[in-house]
Amino acid sequence: MERARIKQFAGATGRWTAAHPLFWPLLTLALLLLISVIVQPGFLRVGWVDGRLQGNLIDVLNRVAPLMLVSVGMTLVIAIRGLDISVGAVVAISGAIAALLIGRFPLGAAIAGALGAAALCGLWNGLLVVKAGMQPIVATLILMVAGRGIAQLITDGQILTIYYAPFFYIGNGYFAGLPFALVIAVLVAVGVHLVLSKTAMGLFVRSIGINPVAARVAGVRSRLITIGLYGFCGLTAGVAGLIITSNVKSADANNAGQLMELDAILAVALGGTALTGGRFSLAGTIVGALILQTLTSMIYSSGVPPEVNLVVKAVLVFVVMLLQSQELRRMIVSGLSQAGTRAH
Repeated sequence: MERARIKQFAGATGRWTAAHPLFWPLLTLALLLLISVIVQPGFLRVGWVDGRLQGNLIDVLNRVAPLMLVSVGMTLVIAIRGLDISVGAVVAISGAIAALLIGRFPLGAAIAGALGAAALCGLWNGLLVVKAGMQPIVATLILMVAGRGIAQLITDGQILTIYYAPFFYIGNGYFAGLPFALVIAVLVAVGVHLVLSKTAMGLFVRSIGINPVAARVAGVRSRLITIGLYGFCGLTAGVAGLIITSNVKSADANNAGQLMELDAILAVALGGTALTGGRFSLAGTIVGALILQTLTSMIYSSGVPPEVNLVVKAVLVFVVMLLQSQELRRMIVSGLSQAGTRAH
């Protein structure tokens, strides 16, 4: 009897572990880190040099910060059955405005102007979705196309080089030994988590994602929340644009944020957030962003041509999403059970 109870408990624990939303993303990240160590033995080695942490792992954390920010905003939009494919263009707009204003106005005013414009872009998307009744992919496609052109108009089609050293701290500085860009991304993620977990906002977001009509009937101000979340998604893209522009010390309207919207959606999907809305995981999104950046760094360090990155990324997403599929798990469990029965 006792053995049967122990076996039953172990089986239940195993099923709970595999069913946990973070199980497969964390397993994928661990496997990628293991492969990275095999390809490059010193990949996880971190050292303290000149008052800061340095190493390949720190580089991954530094480079993933913009994607983490955009993915956090994307998570909230997807959680309410939305989508924002204009975040890459908003990144370019934010960087272009910052480059245009820096030197002409105080740094704080330049940053506020860039972030304000990014937030307005998000609010515009939200208004098109809520007030005009457009499908999210169509509403944000408009800004995706026009936004890149707006950024090019701001920069006059040129790469604007920035010569203001204090601005460089955003993308290249270190705080307490860690990249300042990473600190910004973590603070934003923690802040969003606290708002969603300690206030009723998390419940509102889930209710809107599950059934927006029922949520509105229940008294949830779903329209206002939807517009606000689109605005926040634009704001996070704006912060990412500042980090990228600061890191390269210039504003490139043609390439800044290129395809970042796709990476953000992939990070959200890899993290276990339901693209149909309602169920979301900020922690999973962070892990998904780390998976994509670790994969990119591993490919570059192994000497594989960069164009292979897109193919490998697509295969990785395909495999992970299959592993997260409940239908596939049922088929595997059923197949193993039948095989075991035949063996006996």
